[in-house]
Amino acid sequence: MNLGKIPAKTARLAPDREAVIDVHSERRITFGELDERVRRIANGLTGRLGLSKGDRVAILSKNCIEFLELMYACARCGLIAQPLNWRLAEEELARIIADGEPGALAVSGDYANIGRQLQNGAGIANCLEFGTDSDGSFEQLISDSSDEEPDPDDAIGGDDPTLILYTGGTTGQSKGALHTHHSLYMGMLNQTVAERIVPTDVYMLTGQMFHIPVALAMNYMAHGCPLVLINFDAKLALEVIQREGVTAFLGVTTMLNWMMAVENFDDYDLSSLRNIQYGGGPMPRNVVAAALESFPCTLIQGYGQTEGMTMSFLAQEDHQRAINGEHAERLSSCGREGFVTTIKLADGDGNEVPRDGKTPGEILIKSEANMVGYWRRPDLTAETIRNGWMHTGDVAMWDEDGYIFIVDRAKDMIISGGENIYSTQVEAAIHQHPAVLESAVFGVPDNEWGEAVKAVVVLKPGMSATADDIIAKASEHLASYQKPKSVDFVDSLPKAPTGKILKRELRDPYWQAKDKQV
Repeated sequence: MNLGKIPAKTARLAPDREAVIDVHSERRITFGELDERVRRIANGLTGRLGLSKGDRVAILSKNCIEFLELMYACARCGLIAQPLNWRLAEEELARIIADGEPGALAVSGDYANIGRQLQNGAGIANCLEFGTDSDGSFEQLISDSSDEEPDPDDAIGGDDPTLILYTGGTTGQSKGALHTHHSLYMGMLNQTVAERIVPTDVYMLTGQMFHIPVALAMNYMAHGCPLVLINFDAKLALEVIQREGVTAFLGVTTMLNWMMAVENFDDYDLSSLRNIQYGGGPMPRNVVAAALESFPCTLIQGYGQTEGMTMSFLAQEDHQRAINGEHAERLSSCGREGFVTTIKLADGDGNEVPRDGKTPGEILIKSEANMVGYWRRPDLTAETIRNGWMHTGDVAMWDEDGYIFIVDRAKDMIISGGENIYSTQVEAAIHQHPAVLESAVFGVPDNEWGEAVKAVVVLKPGMSATADDIIAKASEHLASYQKPKSVDFVDSLPKAPTGKILKRELRDPYWQAKDKQV
């Protein structure tokens, strides 16, 4: 399958069906219009710019229609899209550009200045600008290019690479995970089965397309579903759900808390919603209960990585059963392996650990949705993918039914006085305090114990708590050696594009000139 032809199918069947609604630009485009523009862009990239199969096209932009058009156009004609995280510093962007060596750079007007600097610094031959405050070169390319189907190449698709997604950098410098048409398609199949996507869905994309959300976007559109693009704001999200009849969206714990805290929340018509997906870690029980009470729909959790897309799911029924008291502990899990995924938990020797709910092991993934490897890093690829199994670096336990309970990143485990302390368990205890919005737990140097447990907490708007309050509440659910020894309060936590908290950025200042900088 050539994923670049996704718009073509619905364009043939229902050309006037809305494909993308860009809330911020107030633009709307049909599948017929989208497919024509994709054809023109593909012809322009290969014909006018002279790019060839396998060449890279870097994209620097927030979510917008042009971003999607470029993704589809690259796939259609055998190019490799290289989305860039606009949140990164120019130095890191330059490093990623150098890593990919793109033959063209496409930037929105918001990033035109930095785009020109990146182009000049890397000697990129072609730079296309689009949107407000751009030079109009992208639209000129479209108008100057043919709307005919690009020169047919039956070889494009399948195992051809089509996308480089850079890791969130939770444990260090980001790396480029290379995906093919096939691996993306299999990841989409995983999502389709778990999320039970239907053609009548209207999907609101809240995550940025320089990361895994791009697969969500393409997947819903593959079913002929309109895609609604927003840069998340709680009040705006509610307004858009009501106005556009949104049926599904991705909402991490913080997003849902913010939405439920919007003034006059109950006045919004959210009756179109049928499912909310979330990721980045388990959702606290009190938030699950509040969300199921407040939103007229189901919840599903997905666990994944840049390298493997979404790998396991906590199903809609699991959430409801847990709230009703049936296996309530499973709200702390990330569910069971997905439709096209095989998971095992293994010890340091590669032996599968028992399904006893207490023996930890590293999560290993075998799936056709896995990346084929890290871009130009055969050393890291060989270290990560061994005998067909991708080593995630996540430590977990599982129960007799295969529900997976992540206890930590291997590098995030705290060792205090010889005891292994899993930060996720401490965070779950901290979230029992009603004023806690988010938390991050990590180890800091301690002369007596080696490491001490430290918590950094974000409080809910309008609520208050002291460090002693947080420690006291957490202590009700933890052994004495597990409880936080200190608590800091901040306005926000640093996050990767996936929503995962960047503990490294919080932890490293405490470990300067010491051994545990990771």
